[in-house]
Amino acid sequence: MDVPGASRAGQAPWKKMSAEELENQYSPSRWVVRLGAEEALRTYKQIGSEALPFFMFFHGGYWQSGSKDESAFMVIPLTAQGVAVVMVAYDIAPKGTLDQMVDQVTRSVVFVQKRYPHNKGIYLCGHSAGAHLAAMMLLANWTKHGVTPNLRGFFLVSGVYNLQPIVFTSQNAPLLMTLEDAQRNSPQWHLEVARAQPVDPSCPVLVAVGQHDSPEFHRQSRELHQALCRDGWKASFEELRDVDHFEIIENLTQKDDALTQIILKTIFQEL
Repeated sequence: MDVPGASRAGQAPWKKMSAEELENQYSPSRWVVRLGAEEALRTYKQIGSEALPFFMFFHGGYWQSGSKDESAFMVIPLTAQGVAVVMVAYDIAPKGTLDQMVDQVTRSVVFVQKRYPHNKGIYLCGHSAGAHLAAMMLLANWTKHGVTPNLRGFFLVSGVYNLQPIVFTSQNAPLLMTLEDAQRNSPQWHLEVARAQPVDPSCPVLVAVGQHDSPEFHRQSRELHQALCRDGWKASFEELRDVDHFEIIENLTQKDDALTQIILKTIFQEL
């Protein structure tokens, strides 16, 4: 498979994979080791005062499934601590393109900042495809939107940050990404080539991956973390034990969950 975009250290590992192995690596459900999934809670409280920390969540689903309503299951441990939770919707494929999704997510952050200008910080969290969209906000040009959001933290959970491998999998069927589209919408590429500098070097960025995510998801997460650190971001990396690609986010229903505690600690340390 001869495509542009080799890594600095030589040919990227995914380029050496067969089509079958590449498909396997980017199919999270094939790496699940649990017996079954429990029904998730889907209730959450309404936003009260605007002088609150705001937690904005971008759902996963490979940019082609999922919704903000299906993602509302995890909010109770956060709202119980006085965090306003915003579930963000975006037009999934085939209706929406990657460029449109990134633009919609950007505008959603702008909207929250303008609507709640006295917020105590905006924290962005995304899972899987949503982690990719959240990571793209690290590179957003806020100047053209007339407002700089009060961003205080990023939580990037089991994401894909270099989209080139997706072009060669069945996941691209509804997306219709070209290699150019994938490169333009790959935060990893921008960090390595454009060397984007943080607007606020003190803003923490957590890159998290589940123990039972595929090796490619692990590689992508580690390489993003390394690129962030190299470019001056306050980045940390966590491999969360005993969870797969789906449990890592479903467990946010539990106040004692490791990721829940990291999120709450980050928010209230920054206040």
